[in-house]
Amino acid sequence: MNYDNILVDYFNGITTIKINRPKKLNALNRDTIQELHNAFDDANNNEDTKVIIITGSGEKAFVAGADISEFADFSVKEGGKLAAEGQKLLFDFIENLQTPVIAAVNGFALGGGLELAMASHFRIASTNAKMGLPETSLGVIPGYGGTQRLPQLVGKGRAMEMIMTAGMIDANQALNYGLVNHVVAQDELVPFAEKLAGKIMRNSSVAIGKAIKAINANYKDGKDGYKIEIKQFGKCFGTEDFVEGTTAFLEKRKADFPGK
Repeated sequence: MNYDNILVDYFNGITTIKINRPKKLNALNRDTIQELHNAFDDANNNEDTKVIIITGSGEKAFVAGADISEFADFSVKEGGKLAAEGQKLLFDFIENLQTPVIAAVNGFALGGGLELAMASHFRIASTNAKMGLPETSLGVIPGYGGTQRLPQLVGKGRAMEMIMTAGMIDANQALNYGLVNHVVAQDELVPFAEKLAGKIMRNSSVAIGKAIKAINANYKDGKDGYKIEIKQFGKCFGTEDFVEGTTAFLEKRKADFPGK
């Protein structure tokens, strides 16, 4: 499928999705959000894709925020609709994908860009990365899940400070906060993400999908994460991957998992 705002590449079990609006510092607009949804959906439904990497084109930005020109004159109703549709179409969608998503943050990840990274299952950053939620400096708040996911990742107090001050933190501070898992040089960022993807791909994609569902349940209102874990654990016993994994262990060989 051809896209106007993103580039998609598949190689050896990894689908890499790159936001490609360098002149706009890869800012998110409606068209880009729709294209990202389509690309993630296609990758998730592709049996050969075991891991998805999301990154930005160029050396300056992962995503420098939302395209403010699209909503500067919105009404209350239109603003609420923008947030609701965006969360459903992309951010919640990514968080709940059964295919692991690694955000490779190359440069600025601000506003909607940081929210996109936080919706991914985990994040790595280049040494020049800068992250923040500057929405309060525009008279608005994060609307794509930022007020919920940031406290989950860095704690309530740090999230409050970041959102209230509208400030940025650098890659090392993000690492210290637990916002990213690793910091590497920019030219090593995607290769490092691919290396992590390789480690993930040695394991059962079916089991990983069930683990994502169980982990996410702990952060959803009205869900008992322990019960979801028990249910997903039980379901694993009915899969080909479980048979292969346990048989390989008993036979003292490397497992060859069937796939999704």
